[in-house]
Amino acid sequence: MQERVQIDSAGLKLSAVMHLPEGHQPGQKHPAIIVVHGFGANKDAGNVTVPASLYAQWGYIALRVDMRGCGESEGTPGHVLCTDQVEDVRNAISYLALRPEVMADRIALSGTSFGGAVVLYTAGVDTRVAAVISAGGWGNGERKLEGQHPTPGAWDKFKRMLEEGREQKAKTGTTLMVHRFDIVPIPPHLRGGLPATAVMQFPVDTAQSIFDFRPDDVIGNIAPRPVLFLHAAPDSVTPTSESVAMFQRAKPPAELHLFNGVDHFMLSENNPRVNALLQAWLGNYFPLPSA
Repeated sequence: MQERVQIDSAGLKLSAVMHLPEGHQPGQKHPAIIVVHGFGANKDAGNVTVPASLYAQWGYIALRVDMRGCGESEGTPGHVLCTDQVEDVRNAISYLALRPEVMADRIALSGTSFGGAVVLYTAGVDTRVAAVISAGGWGNGERKLEGQHPTPGAWDKFKRMLEEGREQKAKTGTTLMVHRFDIVPIPPHLRGGLPATAVMQFPVDTAQSIFDFRPDDVIGNIAPRPVLFLHAAPDSVTPTSESVAMFQRAKPPAELHLFNGVDHFMLSENNPRVNALLQAWLGNYFPLPSA
């Protein structure tokens, strides 16, 4: 049971799909989970569609959304800024809160990688978020980017790219465009985890936005609402240390789980241990009304 919907955000139309739980009856209300995609991906990525389907199977409404500039949503393609995505998620919350099928005070967020950082920041600044799940997320853009460009030469090259972008804009007023793997390297064996329609070219402003973004600064605000950190151990894209560092800054009730046998796109893998943990955590911290 899926419905294509549009969400207004800063004058733009965001494309989204809402999953209703099996057996939904008119007049029923359910808790809802907004599923946020990763860097330059979209609502049809496997690590969005798989958890959205699971959440609906378990009795929740799930909403998967194309952030502005991604997928079928309006906005300049590839112009991805962290703070813009926080605004988009907050507007998705406002949309869901008005839907008659949704319990307005029971809306949670779930995100992977870039989306995992966005949902944490959103929960830290918006008290309407009832619970948050971050899979392979990060809390300090500069720290995580340095971990993704780990050699001195690679890190110097990345910082030169940011400087060249600032210089080009100052001299010409134009924006330097860069390849996604120059911002966030992904090893070849994992690139199939990106949807075929993923954005591949970004303005250097996107890289600067990630560099400046600090969910760490607001994670402590989430409590007493529950937060779940999931991460592959090790992760081939986002350093596992990011979730560890965020967990250390979070306040109870927060949980951190590291999994062997999975990688960065862990929520698309349908791993039975991950799924069982996720379902049990939701049952404990974000239960259905009947529970």
